[in-house]
Amino acid sequence: MDKPSLTRLPPGFRFHPTDEELVSQYLKRKVLSWPLPCAIIPEIELYKYNPWDLPGGCGEERYFFNLREPKFLRGNRSNRLAKSGYWKATGKEKEIFAASGCSQVVGLRRSLVFYQGKAPRGTRTDWVMHEYRLAHLHSGWVLCRIFRKKRAATKMEEPEVEHHMGLIDFMRRRPSSPSVSDSSCVTEISDESSQGDETSST
Repeated sequence: MDKPSLTRLPPGFRFHPTDEELVSQYLKRKVLSWPLPCAIIPEIELYKYNPWDLPGGCGEERYFFNLREPKFLRGNRSNRLAKSGYWKATGKEKEIFAASGCSQVVGLRRSLVFYQGKAPRGTRTDWVMHEYRLAHLHSGWVLCRIFRKKRAATKMEEPEVEHHMGLIDFMRRRPSSPSVSDSSCVTEISDESSQGDETSST
C-alpha cells in the first residue's frame, strides 16, 4: 500500500465506493495503467492467504487488486485455492451498468464464499468475496472486496427465548396464595383486582 498517498488523505476519510465506481474508476484505470483517484487499494497475491490473514482489520471491508492465475492452460477458469481452503463461486455473475443511466455494461461481479478444507467437502465459513472484472477489456486483473458476513440468530434460539419469556410473564401474572397473616374475609380475587394486577405487571 502506498503510504505517502495515505498520509495525504483528509481526516475522517472513508472508502465506500459503489460497484460502478470500483470498476470504472479503479479497475479500468489499473488495467490501462492510468493514475488512480486514490492509491489505497494494494496489489496482493490473494489466494496465498486465508481471508482472516489478509492485511487490514477483520471487522472491515478490504479491497485488493489481484492477478488471476488460470486453473488450466486453456480456459478462463481461475485457480481459487487458498492456504487452508478454497473460494467457491455462488450464483451467476451480476452485470454492472454505467453510472450515466444507459444500458452499457461496464463490468461483472461474482460472489464467492470461503470454505475451509479440501474441495468438495470443505466447511463453509462467514467470509465472502465480491470479485469484479471488466466486461469488454480482457485482462487478468480483478478487484476483490472481502468482508465477513454477520451471523443471524438461529431458528433454534428464538423458540427457546420465547419459552423463557413466557414462563417469566406467567409467573408475574400468577396471583400469589394468601398467607396466614392475610385477612380471612378475602376468599377470592375479583375480576377488577386481577385486571389491575395484569395492568400493573405489564
